[in-house]
Amino acid sequence: MDEDERSVDTIAIQLTRLQRIRDRTAAQLRTRDGVDPAAFAILFRLLCDGPMRSGALADAVHSDASTISRHVAHLVERQLVERQADRNDGRATVLVVTELGREVAERIRRRRHENLTRVMAAWTPRDRVAFAGLLRQFVDDYELAKPAMLAAIRNDENLYRFEMEKDS
Repeated sequence: MDEDERSVDTIAIQLTRLQRIRDRTAAQLRTRDGVDPAAFAILFRLLCDGPMRSGALADAVHSDASTISRHVAHLVERQLVERQADRNDGRATVLVVTELGREVAERIRRRRHENLTRVMAAWTPRDRVAFAGLLRQFVDDYELAKPAMLAAIRNDENLYRFEMEKDS
């Protein structure tokens, strides 16, 4: 295995490790405000991008409608988000962050900033900037490659099924 292959393996292993650590941490956490960590992204997206319909929100956070519906219900129940009539189409509703939602989002953002700063305490500002740029590039490229990756996996599954049927 050459150095490039080892690097790709290391990245894959570390991404899996990071996801597991994040999942375990999220399972142990609930904010003082009772916000489900999975709903954070929705609250922040609405705060940054402004009111939007559920479908647009699902697209913006790369999620499906049922997941968005569940998280929005959680946020509405806690009065962090409210549904309002869409000014452009009275039959539709948009999701809007409440004043309490803004306060909670700011506390969460500040805590996240403190935690990430703690993680990168020994990093130079230059390293942080470089990592931020590379991470953004990685996620952008991952998103662009996703259709091809899914197609390759489906092709492998079909090939496996074909081989199993052939051997039967």
